[in-house]
Amino acid sequence: MESKKVLSSLCYFSVFFAGFIFPLVVMLASSDPDTKQHAKKALLSHLIPVITVPIIIFAAIKDFSNMQDQIPVFFVISIVVTIVISLVIFIWNIVKGVKVLVSE
Repeated sequence: MESKKVLSSLCYFSVFFAGFIFPLVVMLASSDPDTKQHAKKALLSHLIPVITVPIIIFAAIKDFSNMQDQIPVFFVISIVVTIVISLVIFIWNIVKGVKVLVSE
């Protein structure tokens, strides 16, 4: 198995062990354009769930600052959306890592 394929797939599989750090290091250290492209895609996919954090913070401040026996709907919806996005990204990284490994 080629080392560039293994390195590219590890960028996607780093969702299990290194988060966004491994794809960032590979992107900066690799000279192979295909590996760099996969590292960029993996890095972006690892950072997408982080984008939802400010929305959750805003929802928590908005819902809990004037809460009077009400259900914090905006907060609950933002948490559910974040979980769904994270799950989709997690599955997408696994699928892309396997596709890179089995590609010709």
